[in-house]
Amino acid sequence: MRAKDVMSRPVHTVEPGAPVEDAAAAMAARAVTALPVVDGAGSLVGIVSEGDLLWQRVPVDPTAQLNRSPAAPAIRPGRVADVMSRSPVTTRPDVDLAEVAETMLMYDVRSMPVLDGDTLVGIVSRRDILRAMVRTDETLVREVQHRLDEYAPGRWTASVHKGVATVVGAFADSTEREIAAVLARTVPGVADVRIEPPR
Repeated sequence: MRAKDVMSRPVHTVEPGAPVEDAAAAMAARAVTALPVVDGAGSLVGIVSEGDLLWQRVPVDPTAQLNRSPAAPAIRPGRVADVMSRSPVTTRPDVDLAEVAETMLMYDVRSMPVLDGDTLVGIVSRRDILRAMVRTDETLVREVQHRLDEYAPGRWTASVHKGVATVVGAFADSTEREIAAVLARTVPGVADVRIEPPR
């Protein structure tokens, strides 16, 4: 399974000059934890997360003022550009989902913009990955079988056990075996694929 199989699209974005209140409202309205920041040309220049906004916007307890860090700013930033992360961790559409998850954990990020070249084509969140992982075998086998039947009606039969898909049938050559494997693997939630001859 690849990033493109679970990523959210179209991507909700925000511009660097937008007020932070607008970014917060957009996140709340769309139930997302981060927004890619794009410039006027549509190029990715950063990402702003809930954490970035909360860091500067939550009212300070007056009784804690004496203990406030000297590095903490006295004036709250007003624009997205003031709080966004300028070097977002990104991925590509064809990257394996396990690698995406590993990168998220390594860099402690909850969302990763997906770039095709320089073009922003989606965003993957931890929630997207978890949603793909918890799909039932019954749901997976229906989707795998549907994709197989669209390509070769009635020739191959799918089964799924604990996220592992098995495709059984007659294959003309190694190319057909690879096609069947790819079709099954692109179903979100399929962890692995096995190709077997007729039983």
